[in-house]
Amino acid sequence: MKAIVHVTLKPGVLDPQGKAIGHALDTLGFSGVGEVRQGKVIEIDLDEADAGKAQATVKSMCEKLLANTVIENYAIRIEA
Repeated sequence: MKAIVHVTLKPGVLDPQGKAIGHALDTLGFSGVGEVRQGKVIEIDLDEADAGKAQATVKSMCEKLLANTVIENYAIRIEA
């Protein structure tokens, strides 16, 4: 199975990289772009046949390492 984890900053947390990307887009002539928020995607191959167990394992990974849950949200998608 493959797990895909999307980690993003929580609303209200300053995002200097997002601001820099937004500024660069404006400089390149892409007008009409509102707020830009930056995040990360993590893909993990798992030796697990049960989607529920895979979800629980990856949730634990997120809570312990992959996301700083004080300032970040995460979403997990399991693919067979």
